[in-house]
Amino acid sequence: MAVATESSYALAAGVQHPLAVERITKMKGDRQAKPILLLVSSQTQVLEVASNISPVATMLMDRFWPGPLTLILPAISGLPISLTHKTQTIGVRQPQCSQLLQILESTGPLTGTSANRTGGVPLLTSENILQEFGNEVDLILDSGSAPGGRPSTLLSLVGHIRLLRHGPITAEDIQEVLTPFGEQIQDEVS
Repeated sequence: MAVATESSYALAAGVQHPLAVERITKMKGDRQAKPILLLVSSQTQVLEVASNISPVATMLMDRFWPGPLTLILPAISGLPISLTHKTQTIGVRQPQCSQLLQILESTGPLTGTSANRTGGVPLLTSENILQEFGNEVDLILDSGSAPGGRPSTLLSLVGHIRLLRHGPITAEDIQEVLTPFGEQIQDEVS
């Protein structure tokens, strides 16, 4: 299924359906064993896929969710290998789209990888998705044109805190939340 997020359309499959998740991996093409992030409706749904939610993670969720911050957390065991690619971690984000949040509330966590082939530009309309994927996509929830823009900020909270991808939420915004905990971003992408 393809669904609109606050930046582009995403390819969505339920985490409880490993074959659907694997199908999305094949649709994307060579991802060089990159994990696939998940979209959740609430912090409660994070507990369905992450084994440890620290106070720092909770505070970041409280401050920036729903919104464009993906947190990398320790994964529960038993998730499809296509999601974690043996990293024992999972990326989670609560999107800002009200329609998508309602869907997530009913379905539980869904994959949220951008709707494009690996290396391609994220797709912004249902027409683009049909042109690129044709009948590989079973369902497109057409929400009109997605606005585009930068993908979510990607922050790992496993081991030392690392900024893996710059996005709409800045390192300074994140550090403001970390400072009261005596934490700081240890590594940052350039």
